[in-house]
Amino acid sequence: MEKRAKAGQRIEALRKEIRRHDHLYYVKAKPEISDQAYDRLFRELTDLEAAYPDLITLDSPTQRVGAPPLDELAKVAHERPMLSLDSITDREEVLAFDKRVRRELAKELDREMEAETIHYTVEPKYDGLSVELVYEAGRFVRGATRGDGQIGEDVTINLRTLRSLPLTLNADLAPPARLVVRGEVYMRLDDFQALNRRMTERGEEAFANPRNAAAGSLRQLDSRITAERPLVLTCYETMTGSGELPPTHWDELDALAAWGLPAPTQRRLCASIDDVIAFHADIEAEREGLPFEIDGVVVKVNRRDWQAALGEKSRSPRWALAFKFAPRKEMTVVQDIAVSVGRTGTLTPLALLKPVEVGGVTISRATLHNADEVARKDIRVGDTVKVERAGDVIPAIAERVPVAGERRAEPFRMPDACPVCGSAVAREGAYYYCSGQAACPAQLKGSLEHFASKQALNIDGLGEKTVAQLVEQGLVRELPDLYELTKDRLLALEGFADKSASLLLNAIQRSKQTTLDRFLMGLGIRQVGRHIAKVLARRFGTLDAIMAADRDTLENVHEIGPEIAASLESFFREERNRRVIRRLLDLGMMVEEPTRPEGGAARPLEGKTFVFTGGLATLGRDAAKRLVEDRGGRVTSSVSKQTDYVVAGAEAGSKLEEARRLGVRVLTESEFRALLEPS
Repeated sequence: MEKRAKAGQRIEALRKEIRRHDHLYYVKAKPEISDQAYDRLFRELTDLEAAYPDLITLDSPTQRVGAPPLDELAKVAHERPMLSLDSITDREEVLAFDKRVRRELAKELDREMEAETIHYTVEPKYDGLSVELVYEAGRFVRGATRGDGQIGEDVTINLRTLRSLPLTLNADLAPPARLVVRGEVYMRLDDFQALNRRMTERGEEAFANPRNAAAGSLRQLDSRITAERPLVLTCYETMTGSGELPPTHWDELDALAAWGLPAPTQRRLCASIDDVIAFHADIEAEREGLPFEIDGVVVKVNRRDWQAALGEKSRSPRWALAFKFAPRKEMTVVQDIAVSVGRTGTLTPLALLKPVEVGGVTISRATLHNADEVARKDIRVGDTVKVERAGDVIPAIAERVPVAGERRAEPFRMPDACPVCGSAVAREGAYYYCSGQAACPAQLKGSLEHFASKQALNIDGLGEKTVAQLVEQGLVRELPDLYELTKDRLLALEGFADKSASLLLNAIQRSKQTTLDRFLMGLGIRQVGRHIAKVLARRFGTLDAIMAADRDTLENVHEIGPEIAASLESFFREERNRRVIRRLLDLGMMVEEPTRPEGGAARPLEGKTFVFTGGLATLGRDAAKRLVEDRGGRVTSSVSKQTDYVVAGAEAGSKLEEARRLGVRVLTESEFRALLEPS
């Protein structure tokens, strides 16, 4: 017994020492011991745990090596929506952001803000994969990818392999009992080049850029592969936390670092918007020398109470933005101009280029956007052009570079017939469309992929490769054919065995139970995304009512403008589209319509804003949100003077205190349920 107790003490001492060296090496980049000395410590810990396996814990450094492969990545709902950022590239837009912040704060705080100092925290915008990290009692318990912002993929096992992610937080500084953090997983440039070199030498396809490498590595089903990939993590936001959180974002980043999480070191607290612009220029000048990819800086209002006052839009916060760098540009030659057909039938000209490296990525094609853009820039086959990575992601041609004595080809013109199916091409404004609709294989593939996407019907296993086979083999000629697939037909396709065929068929059958907004989203109507689909579902309540609405009725709906109304009317007026919908319903598609309180008004919570905090005993957060939205209300993630109700569950955090400070009405879960009942 005494020997085991001593072994336990030594194991804890070794773990603490190894964690300290991991932090120094992977986060601080300041190692104190040699690799050989580190290996000796690690080997001693491994041997002791092998001798006393009952003393092994999940947060031990030895548990980072990976686990047996998973069948699939499970879906997980985020604690709070993981919003995106509005992006700008122009100095004037940054100044306008500052003015807008002052104007909104003046309105929210009921005081003059013109001369008041607003501090901004500015930090690099890492080019990687956004993740959510959950810690309970100081231990890492779950991690997920961003996904669609509401639901991501559970990559806990893979994240455990990252040496820069602490499995336990620094208990000496009392981190919150429950802490949810947002961070970015990425790959350093030298590690990326070394990984690509190894993959090339093994005859494997190399990654196009560090972002793709990081995303592909973190989403592996086999975490042992992730463990071999050189991924690193930086944390930059506390999404939620029990107890009192730091009052400013700068203090928040300091707290993250103190708790042992890797936080941005290249950051600046700016006392004016001019300081923000200066920092942007400074870090852009240093960009080429940085060991990792960034595509700009993130600007955030420093005070968290002011962040709460400014609030959020549906997809982005009003208190932060991404201030992007000017795109990188290189010169190459246009070898051909092809025309691609998109999911909605849009014809897009693409320049096929002599391969050129732009910012570490080899570019061989670039979008020309539309025919008007080709004519404006006068791009022709054989031209020398400047290529840029717009937003450092999408390749585009910036301009033509005249060459003395060159003989140019004929000007480009769009085809009269669809290059995929031969149907007639029609023009609408600056864009050309294939009139073939569902008869066009290019549109059918895109429609199926969109129909199966996470924000629509969420059919696991129905990816690009499978869709291509289904269409090319003639198994699916329009959307409803999906629900008539059999296992025998799937087994005839490349890559399918009994288990994978059964999984896909089960996923297809599960998708028959869906909500009205997801069904609308899945139909692929032009200009109807997830938000507009929700607006339509809440306003009209039934699919029949939406299909019957004329343009004037649609335009009277808040957030539905003339273009969206015209698109909806055109879609539902087309008999082929109505036939597809009828077939889907006949094949068993059950479209759940927004619930209406029996005996009460259809939208009793119209215009009311809710915020949820803490855990609800009988309702999940998504279910509670849906109940509010079905009754015309709106759910936001921050408390302000405009909030009507804060629903407080178990272990409610800082939002409850903010509600009390602002005088916002606080409801218990039972009071919230009573509010939903008809009077």
